[in-house]
Amino acid sequence: MATYSYLRVSTQGQAESQAGLNAQLDACKAVAEIANTFADEGVSGVAGLDKRPGLLAAIDILKAGDTLIVAKRDRLGRDPIVVAMIERSIERKGARIQSAAGEGTDSDNPADVLMRRMVDAFAEYERLIIKSRTKAALKAKKERAERTGSVPYGYAVNPENPKELAVNETEQQAIEVIKELRSRGVSLQKIATHLQLSGFKSRSKTCKWHKQTISNIFKFQPSQMMLNLRLAA
Repeated sequence: MATYSYLRVSTQGQAESQAGLNAQLDACKAVAEIANTFADEGVSGVAGLDKRPGLLAAIDILKAGDTLIVAKRDRLGRDPIVVAMIERSIERKGARIQSAAGEGTDSDNPADVLMRRMVDAFAEYERLIIKSRTKAALKAKKERAERTGSVPYGYAVNPENPKELAVNETEQQAIEVIKELRSRGVSLQKIATHLQLSGFKSRSKTCKWHKQTISNIFKFQPSQMMLNLRLAA
């Protein structure tokens, strides 16, 4: 079982001075042995999880029995719903929250329990609504023989019918190179370098190749694609 500290300051000025962060870290170290520290600098207390890369990284590393310690409970956030969502995410990992200031962070009082359950209920309701709408939309598209999902590498939207796909010959050449090199045991990184030097472009903003991009393309199964896409003749 490990203990990780999470620090947060709301303004960029506080982040640049480091005083607030250092004070929080000292408070955490005074009550626990810290395995690693995560921080969000210049992030408001009402910001959601999607705007807190530091907290997301901390939650991701947590395992059952671990503890996430904060200098004070308000470092988690100042919006009750946001805090309830954070607590629920940590609870699902089998971990717990501790406040170095000695505040009640196990959140077993009725108000906090109710808030967490409300968050869970609304999240489940929203998930079911989205699932239902997505299922209906995909069914309608398939019945009309339209493409679904994003356009995979090696294909392009058919200019004559935006609802269909056409083969992208240049990208298909890149795919063949990937398959050939991979069959010879060439590493993903070396394949990426080869494609870059050969002038092939990826779909990233920089047009550069990365090993994860290669992996995603290599793992793509044409048979699965044919189940979801109607290729233009």
